[in-house]
Amino acid sequence: METIILFAPLLGAIISGFGYKLVGERLAITTATALLFLAALLSWVVFLGFDGTTQQIPIMRWIESGSLSTDWAIRLDRLTTIMLVVVTTVSSLVHLYSFGYMKDDPQFGEGESYMPRFFAYLSFFTFAMLMLVTSDNLLQMYFGWEGVGVASYLLIGFYYRKPSAGAAAMKAFIVNRVGDFGFALGIFATYYMVDSINFSDVFAAGPKLAESSIHFLWMDLNAAEAIAFLLFIGAMGKSAQLFLHTWLPDAMEGPTPVSALIHAATMVTAGVFLVSRMSPLFEYAPGTLAFVTVIGAVTAFVAASIGLVQNDIKRVIAYSTMSQLGYMFAAAGVGVYQAAMFHLFTHAFFKAMLFLGAGSVITAMHHEQDMRNYGALRRKIPVTFWAMIIGTLAITGVGIPASLIKLGDTPIGFAGFVSKDSIIESTFAAGAGVGHFAFVLLVLAAAMTAFYSWRLIFMTFYGTPRGDKHAHEHAHESPMVMLIPLIVLAIGSVFAGMIWFGDFVGEKAHEFFGSAIFTGPENEVLHLSHSIPEWAAVSPFVAMVVGFLLAWQFYIRKPQAPAILARHLAPLYQLLLNKYYFDEIYDFVFVRTAKWLGRFLWKKGDGAVIDGTINGVALGLVPKVTRFVQRIQSGYVYHYALATVVGVVALVTWVSISGGTH
Repeated sequence: METIILFAPLLGAIISGFGYKLVGERLAITTATALLFLAALLSWVVFLGFDGTTQQIPIMRWIESGSLSTDWAIRLDRLTTIMLVVVTTVSSLVHLYSFGYMKDDPQFGEGESYMPRFFAYLSFFTFAMLMLVTSDNLLQMYFGWEGVGVASYLLIGFYYRKPSAGAAAMKAFIVNRVGDFGFALGIFATYYMVDSINFSDVFAAGPKLAESSIHFLWMDLNAAEAIAFLLFIGAMGKSAQLFLHTWLPDAMEGPTPVSALIHAATMVTAGVFLVSRMSPLFEYAPGTLAFVTVIGAVTAFVAASIGLVQNDIKRVIAYSTMSQLGYMFAAAGVGVYQAAMFHLFTHAFFKAMLFLGAGSVITAMHHEQDMRNYGALRRKIPVTFWAMIIGTLAITGVGIPASLIKLGDTPIGFAGFVSKDSIIESTFAAGAGVGHFAFVLLVLAAAMTAFYSWRLIFMTFYGTPRGDKHAHEHAHESPMVMLIPLIVLAIGSVFAGMIWFGDFVGEKAHEFFGSAIFTGPENEVLHLSHSIPEWAAVSPFVAMVVGFLLAWQFYIRKPQAPAILARHLAPLYQLLLNKYYFDEIYDFVFVRTAKWLGRFLWKKGDGAVIDGTINGVALGLVPKVTRFVQRIQSGYVYHYALATVVGVVALVTWVSISGGTH
């Protein structure tokens, strides 16, 4: 069953990408979609029926070289089953949604065969992601890691006629190479220290690595800390954490279904999965975990602040994704990997739905993405409106705080409320230092999340029509093939948190995850998070209410207020609007420096030194030698006789001086 889940998307990619001319475009993309739904169905069967026992399912022998022995195998444990459900469910719904969204795409000419290629890319991406999450060793994980990188490059740049799409695809590819280089170094260091890259061997070596060191240059580094840090650099790139995040908003140049698949539930969560998978190593690297916590909390805060002023509907949701990923890393950093995976699980439902809902709005408005040209759309597209309302209620954390009322042992609220609050409570329970630092930033980020999320709703669906009058008059609801995924994801956005709260972060969490997640004997943060002070537990709820009220005040009651505030706080507004100038700084420090170095090596190195030397030899020395040799070859016998005599004299002289010895 697990093998079918893994290879069904690959088969769909082959049929859609190479076989569509034989079976027809419609049958090819339908087959690819059907195979994804089969994989999703089997994934739910595996997830609901899994007993918690870790299994290795061999597929084939892969690499045998010296002491390196690596098989291609499926590691089936609770982490794997969670990711199987997330990846295949979202991917299958995105496949279905794409039937309506990509039909008659204005980016392509009439009769152009782009649909099979698009579905082939989607299916190939899903296969690579499944390779990543089912891996039983670091090399197999790296194979899937790079596979999703290639697929994301193809999908982000799918509109190949748009220069901005090509630039965004290249940017995503290059920025991710920085993180992937760190990941590769982490794999090399692991093999150097453990003499194996199989997870079972690496996990067992955790205590030994904590007491070992790696000598690098003039430093002796703790092996566990160094390896965990390098692996986290890979996670930072793939999950768009601060400093390696600049590719994510630009990736919105791809079609909206791509945004939902890659940037909501799958590829960008690979880093969170990596840290959780490697918990037996990270638990012995407290310094790296503190770094993870700080990066996660600061990322959540910075991304949420940028989202406050963005006007492109997809970019608002993109920065929301970056912020929510920061929450997940903050949870993993304080050692509550269960809460990180819980938010990853619930986030997949409501974030995919928000992206697909945004796609429905964009379709209704004739591919307009600027929210300043929306307004009063709730009656034009009511199903999309209510779906996005549910997604907003989920991401902003609407619910009843657990300290006030519980349904048994389960908090009452939307999926995001249950999972996000568990993260914020965990950071507070982690204690003074980075824990409380993260707690403060995450609560502030929760208030900003509520503000920009409701700002999106109010600007899109309320007020008066703005922008193109013709687009507003002809706006209409999307076809059912696009609405069905929204309805399914809306159900998950409402109930997923309450249904699985006890398993993920409740009293049964350790039993639910089994050996898939390792926490040290001194790590009691998850247990302590259930008994934090009431004011700390209620603070995310208060932050959510404050954010909602501010958004209502600014965009419903006094819609002129945002412009006035932007003028009064112009420097801050420009800082946020320009995304803290990260792109400009990177362009100045890295891009321009690289171009200058390239020009210098071209002009001075290649031009002056290499070409100069070659041209000097070719145009100077060679002609002179040639002319000299030409003169020697005169054709007169007495010249050759003279040369012979001179040669004999020279030879006799040399023999006389050397005494005939060598």
